[in-house]
Amino acid sequence: MLQGSYVALVTPFKNGSVDWNALENLITFHLENGTHGILLLGTTAETAALASDEKDALLRFALQKIGDKVPVMIGTGTNNYLQSLANTKKAEELGADSALVITPYYIKPTQNGMYEYFKSIAAKVKIPIVIYNVPGRTGVNMAAETTVRLAKECPNIVGIKEASGNLVQATRIIRDAPEGFSLMSGEDALNMPLMAIGAKGCVSVTANVAPRLMSELITACLNMDFAAAKLQHLYMDRLNELMFIETNPIPAKEALHMMGLIEAEFRLPICRLQDKNREILREGLQAYKII
Repeated sequence: MLQGSYVALVTPFKNGSVDWNALENLITFHLENGTHGILLLGTTAETAALASDEKDALLRFALQKIGDKVPVMIGTGTNNYLQSLANTKKAEELGADSALVITPYYIKPTQNGMYEYFKSIAAKVKIPIVIYNVPGRTGVNMAAETTVRLAKECPNIVGIKEASGNLVQATRIIRDAPEGFSLMSGEDALNMPLMAIGAKGCVSVTANVAPRLMSELITACLNMDFAAAKLQHLYMDRLNELMFIETNPIPAKEALHMMGLIEAEFRLPICRLQDKNREILREGLQAYKII
């Protein structure tokens, strides 16, 4: 079953190119600090700013470094059906454990359109598929009924990264989806509340900078130790907030730079934190003893 603390890994850059040394160090950092799984080419990875050859090289490099130490999820979804299908087939060929397919952004399809879209992709591959519902970025929300319908009809649609922030919607997915289907939190501020109603883990931005804290929180939830999890959740709340002080992945990458793990380099239109927010972030990381 899909479960645990997955990090939505950033892509480090240096002098305009992928920083391979930093990427290897980030992978090692997560393997040594309890991260349960790694998402490559998610939103946090600035995937939209990567060229096709860069994506291919990054996947091959990262998969070789990770090996079979933890499961790997690859973001394969776009707003183009044929491209999403090709990306998902590529993830399968490379040996990824699952593919994360986002709801088509900008197009604003109907519920039936999304149902047909995901059903068609799932029918053409064998790799486990995780739906990514993030209406704040895509402009469209996948309703609980659509998710449950796909979960019941498509055996290889195994989970959803639910980032709508809608606890009622998440409740209905967990209540009605078949056994073995995993709802993963895509909103760090709601990781523990979602797991309290049956979510199986998270795909996390905050885990980039605090992998051990996040894995401990998720493990406590999986062990049904919600007394401990509540304390951990309350403790991490400010850190989660800091990771979204500006558009993700800006704060996470700035934090990793302060930690000495990557260069403070982005690709436009993603840019550096405003000076005032950089100081707020620095003070917050110091309070958590991360730097």
